[in-house]
Amino acid sequence: MKALKYNVIKSFLFIILLFNTTIVGAKEKQNSGVARPKLVVGLVVDQMRWDYLYRYYDRYESGGFKRLLNEGFSCENTYITHLPSVTAIGHSTIYTGSVPAIHGITSNNFTDQLTGRAWYCAEDTVEQTVGSASAAGRMSPRNLLASTITDELALATNFRSKIVGVSLKDRAAIMPAGHTPTAAFWLDSESENFITSTYYMKELPSWVSQFNSKKVGRNLVKDGWSTLYPIETYLQSTPDYVPWEGVFPGEKKPVFPHDIKRYYELNPDNIRKTPFGNTLTLEFAKAAVEGYDLANGPVTNFLTINCASTDYIGHMYSANSVEAEDGLLRLDKDLSAFFKYLDTKVGKGNYTVFLTADHGGAHNPTFLEEHKIPTGLLGLKKNAIVAINKMVETKYGIQKIVTGNTGIYLSLDAKKAVEKGVDYPKLKRDVVNLLIKQPGIQFAADMENIGNASIPQSIKEKVINGYNSKRTGEIAFIPEPGWTLGGAKGATHSLWNPYDTHIPLVFMGWGINKGKSVESYSMCDITPTIAALLRIQVPNGAIGKAISEVIKK
Repeated sequence: MKALKYNVIKSFLFIILLFNTTIVGAKEKQNSGVARPKLVVGLVVDQMRWDYLYRYYDRYESGGFKRLLNEGFSCENTYITHLPSVTAIGHSTIYTGSVPAIHGITSNNFTDQLTGRAWYCAEDTVEQTVGSASAAGRMSPRNLLASTITDELALATNFRSKIVGVSLKDRAAIMPAGHTPTAAFWLDSESENFITSTYYMKELPSWVSQFNSKKVGRNLVKDGWSTLYPIETYLQSTPDYVPWEGVFPGEKKPVFPHDIKRYYELNPDNIRKTPFGNTLTLEFAKAAVEGYDLANGPVTNFLTINCASTDYIGHMYSANSVEAEDGLLRLDKDLSAFFKYLDTKVGKGNYTVFLTADHGGAHNPTFLEEHKIPTGLLGLKKNAIVAINKMVETKYGIQKIVTGNTGIYLSLDAKKAVEKGVDYPKLKRDVVNLLIKQPGIQFAADMENIGNASIPQSIKEKVINGYNSKRTGEIAFIPEPGWTLGGAKGATHSLWNPYDTHIPLVFMGWGINKGKSVESYSMCDITPTIAALLRIQVPNGAIGKAISEVIKK
């Protein structure tokens, strides 16, 4: 009897030991996995100057920009370290951690220096449009020479991660999503549809077709565009009517209310120039989360979003306009709603979001002039290029030596110089010397001799980082501060100055510290920081460094 009792107790203890061992083993197996968020969301606000975070801070609600700043980590001195500062390069640099010299996207449009063929950055003559009958989908990321953080996440998870890029602009959806995503979608104004390319798929997913069938854009503009708040409260802006603002076709003055419903009927593309373009983008982003179930899965998923309407508004009205302020206030509300959606769908604390910009934006030259701030219109094609062509024709007998420009880089027809048997290095020196004498141009250099150019080092670094010998002209120039390559209406961007290159960078959510830093950081540091957070390899062309202050230990 005692032996039986002993055996029962022994068996019971063995079962308990086995159970505990199983539980511990299961916990150890569970804890041995790499901790990562369910979802990473990259938010790039087009043409968002850094100072917009604080210029309208008192007017933002608690759940948008304020939430990012108060719950997240803000890198207050983040700068672009390449030229020109434009959309295609900005998105490529953010997601590769690299610069045009390496990743190859040297502007929105570039010229092949070997063939002279002009290319759009995302152009692909092989692929076809999916989702409409237009040519707007003949795009791919093939011109992007380096991998992206989204590519590296795909590689790290053996392509189990779902990766989606969303924007009104094709290039701002394509470059961030990388070379091997689940999908990238952008707006085709002709059909009013979000479309894609055969690079990604043969037909639209049913959820995209359902979204397109709702004609969300039409519904958003049906009440026109009036200010969100009483117009007299827009104290941070110029008066509603100033002569340097642009107008919609058929509009007499650039004043509120804008009859955007009518302008949308004339051309659906006009929604881009209103805050409702951002609303449309974020609504589609929500649909993508649902359609691809990005909130769930065995591995981390990645959603890239570009809010492009701030750029269109900035170009049309300029940085100090009521329209620009209203656009930011409305975007703030949209972001608040989007974060609440993610809190519910993914779970607060289960996702990581970062917000930045592809570039900033300059003030309008007439506005600056009225306030006695140095400025000017460069008028490159009418002035400097005409002067160069005339000088070279007179001195060397070569007509139209300048074949074009990409931002601050001029392309010369070297073939003509060789055929003519002229001293090409001397010709280039003459071009550089003439450029420096032009009104509004402060520095110029032959990229073959950039190391010896008398240009401040920080600016020279940007010029070098933006130069790719196969896709960029060999003569570079730098305008004086305040001078612009744009026109008299609205505003533009592309230069080295802080108004174009000082960008916001705020991280929030899973794995992110709360706080801020005034240390200097580069746009190239964004991707290495996300790579460190996710504990995956940085992209193959990355030159930035992880921002350790951002990440929880």
